[in-house]
Amino acid sequence: QVQLVESGGGLVQPGGSLRLSCATSGLTFDQYAIGWFRQAPGKEREGVLCINSRGTSTNYADSVKDRFTISRDNAKETVYLQMNSVKPEDAAVYYCAARYYYCSSFSNYPFWGQGTQVTVSS
Repeated sequence: QVQLVESGGGLVQPGGSLRLSCATSGLTFDQYAIGWFRQAPGKEREGVLCINSRGTSTNYADSVKDRFTISRDNAKETVYLQMNSVKPEDAAVYYCAARYYYCSSFSNYPFWGQGTQVTVSS
């Protein structure tokens, strides 16, 4: 059974940093791309970053460029989203999702976590 579990969300001040984790199980992890997506209230889900099975990242959102980075630890079967210089507009529920090998748009990910809330407030 495939499971993705996000953690690390919480309250962060504008300009602060947060690291989200996506721990997986039930996958042949090194064969899967993992994407981070987010959804704010009243808005559509949008892609943030993705890392493919070879460790190459894809940026889905210009708004996070040079602020967010994605990395993976194959030994721990976990992907991380490092969020720096966080802005109020980054507040959302963040989801990780998995698909075979390559990054893609969110509709092409068969496996999803339950999400973790990120709140940005001073």
